[in-house]
Amino acid sequence: MIAQHYKDMLGAKSVIREISEWSTARGKEIGYENVFDYSLGNPSVPCPPQFTEACLDLLEHTDPVALHGYTPTLTLPEVRAQVAESLNRRFGMDYTAGHIFMTSGAAGALAHAIRCVGVSGQNIVTFAPFFPEYKPYVEGAGLTLRVAPPRVEDFQINFDALDGLVDENTAAVLINSPNNPSGVAYSAETLTRLADYLTATGKKYGHHIFLISDEPYREIAFGGVEVPYPAKFYADTLTCYSFSKSLSVPGERIGYVAVNPHAEDADYIVPMCGQISRGTGHNCPSGLFQWAVGRCIDLTSDLQVYETNMNLIYDELKKLGFTVSKPDGTFYIFPKALEEDANAFCRKAMAYDLALVPGDTFGCPGYFRMAYCIGTEKVRRSFAALEKFVHEVYGVEV
Repeated sequence: MIAQHYKDMLGAKSVIREISEWSTARGKEIGYENVFDYSLGNPSVPCPPQFTEACLDLLEHTDPVALHGYTPTLTLPEVRAQVAESLNRRFGMDYTAGHIFMTSGAAGALAHAIRCVGVSGQNIVTFAPFFPEYKPYVEGAGLTLRVAPPRVEDFQINFDALDGLVDENTAAVLINSPNNPSGVAYSAETLTRLADYLTATGKKYGHHIFLISDEPYREIAFGGVEVPYPAKFYADTLTCYSFSKSLSVPGERIGYVAVNPHAEDADYIVPMCGQISRGTGHNCPSGLFQWAVGRCIDLTSDLQVYETNMNLIYDELKKLGFTVSKPDGTFYIFPKALEEDANAFCRKAMAYDLALVPGDTFGCPGYFRMAYCIGTEKVRRSFAALEKFVHEVYGVEV
């Protein structure tokens, strides 16, 4: 007998993937260059040449038995030290290698972090709009995901909803900054208030409430914005990171968990991650790519195109009368649809070969996401289709 839970999940495919698959199929009919696919957050710039050079050097000059063998259970100590040193330089932290655990991307990092601080029957609280995969990540660990409704005026944290969601069974609060899908980064004021709230609430319920900070878009920040580092604000923080966006290497699946050295039982958490790996099959992420990211620890791809695209799209949306918050980073923008039903709005956009993702899947009905990790020339060409769509369907003057 097969597992009914996962069989049932087949009927609840990712809306993002479904729209992306439609775009691919439509592209076979009319040429993909004529489909304005804003569905999938797949980096569109090449990795830095230093990453490729590091991989080639490792392949050519490292003992292949060592290079392709299993890494230690707690992952490569020299790479863990490089991650710790980089975070300390950049954010004034005091990590050591013992506080870093390399993972299979941010998804692997979240899988470990959730299991480190939560047990079956507890809950984790997050804030809409949120990455929809949080739900299977949390439920797969036996916990329940509780979602605070969005504060749509600025997409900062909706503190008014917290008391109704956080209780004695709350293991952690899960945040994502800069945020997918809004592109907004939480301010220092927001993070200070959140830290104060978690400290007071933890005392109220007699146990620490952890903060799990999901940060794969940390390096994609616009207009000189300094994205605050949440672990600086709250001791009980587990930072989950991926090099997928910063180095444009999503297929390599390399990230890490960084445990704030001042967190409760901080010295136990990385060893616990090693045991969690045994039970979840996340053992030993690629040694080749661990070493390669270690050599490129403070580098990024040329990420400027995302800011160029954001400014173009933001200006176009504002010109057409959309309500939209200007992103601080990522490669997403999250406007309000021109009708209450964003699913209907996005379906109608398909007739104009525009692939947009309704906000319902992110816990924010009435909005839609555009992932602008596409070529700037294609962004510009998409405006004719967008203008025709909103004029013919919604009577917007262009």
